[in-house]
Order: sequence, then C-alpha cells, then structure tokens
Amino acid sequence: MQYHQAALTGQERARRSQHRLFEYAGFAFLTRTVKQVNDGFEPVGEEELIAIEETSDENVIVLICDIDGYSKAQTKPIPREQAKKIVEKMLNDGFKEFKGEVKAVK
Repeated sequence: MQYHQAALTGQERARRSQHRLFEYAGFAFLTRTVKQVNDGFEPVGEEELIAIEETSDENVIVLICDIDGYSKAQTKPIPREQAKKIVEKMLNDGFKEFKGEVKAVK
C-alpha cells in the first residue's frame, strides 16, 4: 500500500482510538497512523488494546495500540494510581490488555 493511502486509513483509526481514550482520561494524543512493512506501508490496525508504559518513577502513560503493539493514542504522563483507575475502567468496559512490546512515541 502506498504511504498516502495507509496514512489516511491509519489516521481515521488512530483518531477513533484517541477519542475513546479521551473519554476515559480527559486528554489523549494521536500517535502513530502507519507502520512500515517489508513491501511498503500499512495503516495501524483496527484493534484497540490497552497498555501502560513507564515514563518515570511516579508517572506512566496509558496507550491504545493495535495487535502489533503500534500505539495509536496515548495520555500525557500521569500518576500511576490515576492510570490504574483508567485502565481498570477500560478493562471493565471490555478493552483487552496488550501483552508485548509497545511501539510508542515518548
């Protein structure tokens, strides 16, 4: 797929994830919209899995990523306890947790 096509589709998917994360955290950045593959580019996946990434001793970021770990949306660094509450609510609402290496923008 050409970069432009992948970026348009990926932006739509990432923006949807950004809005969903915003509903839980009150703030969310759009992060990645495309991923590079052997024969070109692909949009980020449609899956919405959640993960937490360490940023410092006190703060973490909550992310929504696709099945390959590409972050589509993330919070700003927030206190660990606040992140736990956000993730707990998201899990209770049906989100699944991503287990693996996240490709995040830090």
